[in-house]
Amino acid sequence: MTPFKIEVLQRQIDALHRRIDDTIWPAASWQSVDDWAYGAPEAYVRELVDYWRNGFDWCQAQARLNAFPQFLTNIDGLATHYMHLRSPHEGALPLLLVHGWPGSIVEFLEVIPRLTEPEKFGGSPEDACHVVCPSLPGYAYSATVQASGMSPRRIAESHKKLMQSLGYEKFIAQGGDWGAICCRFLADIAPENLIGLHLNLTLPIPPSGLEDPESYLTKAEKEFMADWPDRNWEISGYSHLQGTKPQTAAYGLSDSPVALAAWIAEKFHSWTDNRGDLRDAISWDDLLTNISLYWFTGSIGSAIRLYKEAVIATTIGAPLTSRCAVPTGMARYPAEVWLQPRSWAELEYDIIHWFEAPQGGHFAAMEQPEIFAGDLC
Repeated sequence: MTPFKIEVLQRQIDALHRRIDDTIWPAASWQSVDDWAYGAPEAYVRELVDYWRNGFDWCQAQARLNAFPQFLTNIDGLATHYMHLRSPHEGALPLLLVHGWPGSIVEFLEVIPRLTEPEKFGGSPEDACHVVCPSLPGYAYSATVQASGMSPRRIAESHKKLMQSLGYEKFIAQGGDWGAICCRFLADIAPENLIGLHLNLTLPIPPSGLEDPESYLTKAEKEFMADWPDRNWEISGYSHLQGTKPQTAAYGLSDSPVALAAWIAEKFHSWTDNRGDLRDAISWDDLLTNISLYWFTGSIGSAIRLYKEAVIATTIGAPLTSRCAVPTGMARYPAEVWLQPRSWAELEYDIIHWFEAPQGGHFAAMEQPEIFAGDLC
């Protein structure tokens, strides 16, 4: 396990600036800065990348990231990048924190100190955790296989090995987005290693094996699910592309920083609990730290491949058990776009804790670190 520091050279920063300066913008755009109906509006993207070019300080962001102990280790022949912060408190519980797309370890920068030393934030030392936060395979500085096969189940197997290599035979796993799906697989392949599971996303699909899934739903849940196909159509175009032809998209997203920023910013705008501007939920500095990590590592292509790998795994048959036997905590944030009705969730999981957050969305830890950490602890 090798200590690791992020080191982006000035020439890489200069190259980013040149690419932004040389952007070929669309020939015509009539959208206003707050009209996202057709995607990320040009006026908003121009303002965002102008700040990326002239206001955002990557060196400061890099120092912030490097303030957290980071390491590289070899798991199944692949370099795995992760943060590992041990709490000073004896008896702290080991906690695996798993991010998703288009997020990264940046999602947890404000949360981790609240988990390792909760007493500094009004909590109790008895709730402290040792935190392990890996970059998913193909994300940031974590390598991925140069062939098909890096599915969520395989990632879960990798995470089990990572925790064991650090001496954590028993631990809690927490995830949202892909992190939630990988942690759900972890509950299947290593239930004996999990003290508990904590999720802030569950897909709005019924547990397997139900003869009449709708009969389990309340009236309000039936109304929610009746609208789901239309809502899913509106938000999931990216998923169809990344789940079918990710390599085609990878060329433009890897070559153009403006394309990358627009692609990711649109998801943050659509999925956060904001009042029309994603800065209501997440600062541009945090957003651009996350986008810059994708850019400087050239990892957007390998990251979005996970969608295709998940589709392949589903096609060939890699099912979850019909019920998760690991004690589970569910956190629901009001602006989360993927919500499984509670009636179905209670059939699929051994739920011992249910939390309804007053605010927050898909990127819960990033949007509401105080609420997120308070619920998790």
